[in-house]
Amino acid sequence: MKSALIAAAALMAALPAVAGGLVSTQRPETQTTGVIGVGSSAFAPGAAIPLKYSTWGQNISPPLKWTTVGAAKSYAILVDDPDGPDPQPVSHWAAWNIPAGVTVATEGAQLGVQGINSHRSLGYSGPHPPAADPPHHYHFQVLALDRMLNLPAGAERDALLAAAKGHVIAKGEVVGTFKAPRG
Repeated sequence: MKSALIAAAALMAALPAVAGGLVSTQRPETQTTGVIGVGSSAFAPGAAIPLKYSTWGQNISPPLKWTTVGAAKSYAILVDDPDGPDPQPVSHWAAWNIPAGVTVATEGAQLGVQGINSHRSLGYSGPHPPAADPPHHYHFQVLALDRMLNLPAGAERDALLAAAKGHVIAKGEVVGTFKAPRG
């Protein structure tokens, strides 16, 4: 899986900005040259995310795995959907202060400190694009940070990114797609 994570990281580094606004790893606050390989056993990069991880299913986070960054003091996970009509991506998950020794988020895990997503709930909120839309792209992003963040539970993505500015030492993502089920 390590070679697949490294390949996914190289692909992420070459991705252009998306139409619905910059996802977290493309924003200036996360600028770094370090790269983390990120993957999921639930879906391949660019492939469909299974229904169970959506709000139509069990609404639990998919399993994630990322490569170790030796200098990291903590990790953060962000999930963004840039394909909606708003100028900013929809935030589906923001979590931080994940201990440096952790490089796996099991299915349904609530690691670290949980933030508020765009649906105004704490923690993960799965895909739920409008029925008429083409598949949306969900960016599961991991940041390696050189410190723990002094940020309270319930903070929003933008507060997390502001606190992380200047402390991101590596980043990576895996992107999955999801289309609303018929009926």
